Amino acid sequence: MARLLLIEDDLTIRTPLLRALREHGHAVAAASTALDGLRDALDDRPDLVVLDLGLPDLDGGELLRMLRAVSSVPVIVATARDDEAEIVRMLDAGADDYLVKPFTAAQLDARARAVLRRSAGDPATDPVLVVGGLRIDPRARQVTLDGAPVELTPREFDLLHHLAGRPGQVVTKRELLTEVWRIPYGGADKTVDVHLSWLRRKLGESAQDPRYLHTVRGVGVRLDAPGSAR
Repeated sequence: MARLLLIEDDLTIRTPLLRALREHGHAVAAASTALDGLRDALDDRPDLVVLDLGLPDLDGGELLRMLRAVSSVPVIVATARDDEAEIVRMLDAGADDYLVKPFTAAQLDARARAVLRRSAGDPATDPVLVVGGLRIDPRARQVTLDGAPVELTPREFDLLHHLAGRPGQVVTKRELLTEVWRIPYGGADKTVDVHLSWLRRKLGESAQDPRYLHTVRGVGVRLDAPGSAR
């Protein structure tokens, strides 16, 4: 039984969701403010947080950033805000999924189960990845380069991990958006370029002088160990 924390201030939404999610087999607690939700998330350590953005005391996006500073608990943002830029911003801030109201309890349950499966992982199928001097540990979510730690944001880590799982292969922006950001391909593809730029900087390289991340113009990006023959 998964333990969920629902942070939602609207009683007309919170009450039926609590009942329905419990009927789907989850143990669900609820908070109606951001600060209560933060306290409950840290004290009770739920398996997953469902977060509304329109909270009375603090914007949910700010709460998400506060959570991410101290916890890796999976978070599904569940809100009426359907602007693509806002969706990308929340996913970049560390949300694991984004669900736009109105939605059914069955949809939320399906998203919750999918996020929990991804976050649980399996050591046998989620090994440490090594590409040249890069070492990516998905269980600890740690990266080292030539033995030195590299501090990455959650989205930068996910991007690097996805590419490192396909060394030597050209990965398209479409795949990165759907698999890393979990949003449909569209105008948001610029966010891939921005994150690749940030990632290159942290790896001590640039698009003009790449070591690991090689852009294939019009196609995508390829991660290779330095010196790999192409």
